[in-house]
Amino acid sequence: MKKDMVALTPPMGWNSWDCYGPSVNEEQLLGNAQYMADHLKEYGWEYVVCDIQWSEPTAGKVSPYYIPFAWLTLDEYGRQLPAPERFPSAADGKGFGPIADKIHSLGLKFGIHIMRGVPRLAVHKHLPVKGTNTTCDKIAASASVCRWNTDMYGIDAEQEGAQAYYDSIFELYASWGVDFVKVDDICNTNAYPNDPYSAEKEIEMIRKAIDKCGRDMVLSLSPGPAVIEKAWHLRQNANMWRITDDFWDQWELLLAMFERCEVWERQVSPGCWPDCDMLPIGSIRLHLRNWRGDSGEERGEYWTQFTKEEQITMMSLWCIFRSPLIMGGEMRDNDSFTLSLLTNKDILRMHRLGTGAHQVYRTERTCAWKSVDSEDGGVYVALFNLSDEEREVTACFEELELSGTYQVRDLWAGEEKGSAAEKVGAVIAPHGAVVYKLTK
Repeated sequence: MKKDMVALTPPMGWNSWDCYGPSVNEEQLLGNAQYMADHLKEYGWEYVVCDIQWSEPTAGKVSPYYIPFAWLTLDEYGRQLPAPERFPSAADGKGFGPIADKIHSLGLKFGIHIMRGVPRLAVHKHLPVKGTNTTCDKIAASASVCRWNTDMYGIDAEQEGAQAYYDSIFELYASWGVDFVKVDDICNTNAYPNDPYSAEKEIEMIRKAIDKCGRDMVLSLSPGPAVIEKAWHLRQNANMWRITDDFWDQWELLLAMFERCEVWERQVSPGCWPDCDMLPIGSIRLHLRNWRGDSGEERGEYWTQFTKEEQITMMSLWCIFRSPLIMGGEMRDNDSFTLSLLTNKDILRMHRLGTGAHQVYRTERTCAWKSVDSEDGGVYVALFNLSDEEREVTACFEELELSGTYQVRDLWAGEEKGSAAEKVGAVIAPHGAVVYKLTK
């Protein structure tokens, strides 16, 4: 299938990173898949994604962070395999196939995280590249390395066997039933001073490998962050790409996303989704709790530090901008408020059907965004209080390019607010938001 026919609406799912870091295991993966099937599938949530270092047997046991030069689980062709110590069903070379089968049986889709390049271990062991007469050390770009993870070397696209290695790993992923691949350390081609185009070339090789593998896969590119000057290249090759470094539950990071969304608003289209990163809500950083041996009775730092108002602001911005929605928390710990954020049908309709989303205005204290429902023509207006004090936020019809009288519905409150003919507004709590739908 042509790239742009995959992910015609922004992908919605769950990723293991925010709650389990590099240490997620089979039980945690499948437990969250079951929760999604039971509580979120009907609202459009469908991807279950296993994040980084799934081939590392000791992840989460020796340290809650990356182990430098870890001994990864590889096959004879230098391709990573899920560690059976953490994913028992992967034993005997089955890989992620059994897990993908279980997730598919729930009516969901399965995804994995990979780092760009070839494992250092495969390079140092001179393992062969499948289908070629060359070895992994011959295709490695030893000067093109990740600054924060030691697992991989980049791949030199000019070397014989470079494309064949990428073809071989995506052939493997297709055989497992993978539907979504998040590729890390690849989004920002300015991040590689030794070869500023190495990541760009690897993106192109990955695109060719997916097209050749015979299975539809969403291609998600991660840090990053992407640069707007390369939007044309990202649109040609990927379905979603990160426009930020790792996003966590800090107001300063959320505030900065308003500028990033303004920069990228014109690049949003079916099959092409600038990505605001995961939603760090609910129960997160559990790998730190598990490592420290905390009881878990107190939420503390293991629960999102965003206020409820800030969580509504985040969901409102992500949804009107039409970022992919990837839940980061342990979903089985969700409270009623967290679940309500993920199941508001009116907000999710805006996310799915909104068109022409753009920032209407932004000051240091307030902001407004607008989009239009592609099916019924309703106008979505999101108003944000960016300040530390309660204040009234308004948007007049002139700046919204509207005229006449509209019925107003508050989408988060689920309430009709009467009619408006000149402006819409609300008194909003600090760091909070409201979203209205205006119907002629």
